[in-house]
Amino acid sequence: MPPASSAPRAQPQAPAQQCGYRLEDQAGHLLRRAHQRHSALFVEMMGALELTPTQFAALARLRELGDTTQNQLGRLTAMDPATVQGVVRRLVARGLVERRPDPADRRVMVLSLTATGARLARDAVARARDITRATLEPLAAAERALFVELLRKLS
Repeated sequence: MPPASSAPRAQPQAPAQQCGYRLEDQAGHLLRRAHQRHSALFVEMMGALELTPTQFAALARLRELGDTTQNQLGRLTAMDPATVQGVVRRLVARGLVERRPDPADRRVMVLSLTATGARLARDAVARARDITRATLEPLAAAERALFVELLRKLS
């Protein structure tokens, strides 16, 4: 049996201390967690309308802009051409959006909300306001405004 040492033993460092990196302090991890919170609220509060976040974005933008091209809609909703094409195809199939040739350039398709789409967009926007409130609820009013301003700088 070895003799007991009188020198104090060094406490082993936790791995995070050894490498100087803590996942819970990283912006990407925190953004993902915040996105998970928001996504869960979106599904819970928007679920009855059967809209995905990208479908909602398209409807909300069309409600805001009126008639627009698919290309413009994609740019204004931050969707790549393949994604916006699929979103529009599904909205058209549901009778929420209609496509028609642009009178100035028959190769370009103009999108607009149908009457059903306009009603659904109105209801969805009201729910989206509630979703935003619920997402930001843990923050004080001044923090909410600052958080949204900072997110705008990142996007």
